[in-house]
Amino acid sequence: MYSRIDDYIPFVKEMVVPYLFWYIYIIMALVYLGWTSKKDFYNLAFFMFIGMTICFAVYAIFPNGQNLRPVIRGNDIFSRLVYYIYVTDTPTNSAPSMHTLDAIAVHVAVMKCEALQKKFWIRAGSFITMILIIMSTVTLKQHSILDVIYGIILSTVLYLAIYKFDMIKIFLLENSYRNVKDSE
Repeated sequence: MYSRIDDYIPFVKEMVVPYLFWYIYIIMALVYLGWTSKKDFYNLAFFMFIGMTICFAVYAIFPNGQNLRPVIRGNDIFSRLVYYIYVTDTPTNSAPSMHTLDAIAVHVAVMKCEALQKKFWIRAGSFITMILIIMSTVTLKQHSILDVIYGIILSTVLYLAIYKFDMIKIFLLENSYRNVKDSE
């Protein structure tokens, strides 16, 4: 995966912080929604799990990768973390970007959560976190801009299926789903 735009995106080792924060962002959302709103929890879980399953299917059918990574020469904490990521996470099967997919899924869930409707700073913080996570994927040269675009496209399709067309009803028994809605 490569686009000429990738050549204009600088390598920024400090962006390893939001890149790694992705894990905490997901866990925080799943735990919070699991405690406060089963419906929002299920929607987020479906968004992420269906999305990641589609990603793995794409990777199996259309193996892909990129060759954008610079040589890491520094010995500071950021350089060491980037080096660790490069060693443990190969630059293969990167499109669509799961970091992008899951960051969007979490932010959508935060925005849809009724309990957070009046929590401006949490919603704004979620938006900034989502943007920083997506930016980190390309500024760490872990993903091409194409990977991000494909992640956004997949997220859009899943958003429409889950939140606009209520696809979750197809997968859950109607009564079970109605009980979740009624329990809130």
